[in-house]
Amino acid sequence: MEDEVVLLDFWPSSFAMRVKIALGEKGIKYKCKQEDLFNKSPLLLEMNPIHKKIPVLIHNGKPISESLIILQYIDQVWNHKSPLLPSCPYQRSQALFWADYIDKKIYGIGRRVWMGKEDQEEAKEELMQCLKTLERELGDKLYFGGQNIGVVDVALVPFTTWFYSYETCGNFSIEAGCPKLVAWAKRCKENYRSVSEALPHPLQIYEYVMELKKRLGLV
Repeated sequence: MEDEVVLLDFWPSSFAMRVKIALGEKGIKYKCKQEDLFNKSPLLLEMNPIHKKIPVLIHNGKPISESLIILQYIDQVWNHKSPLLPSCPYQRSQALFWADYIDKKIYGIGRRVWMGKEDQEEAKEELMQCLKTLERELGDKLYFGGQNIGVVDVALVPFTTWFYSYETCGNFSIEAGCPKLVAWAKRCKENYRSVSEALPHPLQIYEYVMELKKRLGLV
């Protein structure tokens, strides 16, 4: 009996893009259901009653929430190919540390950048410091996972499709400050179909950001 896999998605969400990359790497067929976050579906409220957020992976009727937890679930359930997490406990702990670092930093700071309020300059500086920290962790490796992408790559690369919006709204250049990180992002998209297919074009994200800013009364 074939697994039934459903993803409750919102296409601009970097967190949902992570799940699509992981499922793509594992070669798992799934149904994608788009959510309207301003009018959440009964299914989303039923499957994630605590946070009421996407992404939610529904595997044979059972929901799994929170993107990093979903990535670990996918890696354990479909362990036949493309491991996302190292088998070594120490290396695994380090990968999860950096994935958690990304979770706690990039989205919130990036939001302050594109919203363009009075703390935008401070947010731009914080964002660049975070990205430089990640660039140092990448070092001379091809990917954070080494020779292949791993959980840290999957956690971070979706945010790179938001870089154009951050830069345009904040009038600065991420590539000027973090050239190796931008080169890594291009490498991920060029060498991994799962990444290129999961990430919307940066201009699509920018159009969404401008629509959202209008809706929020920021322009």
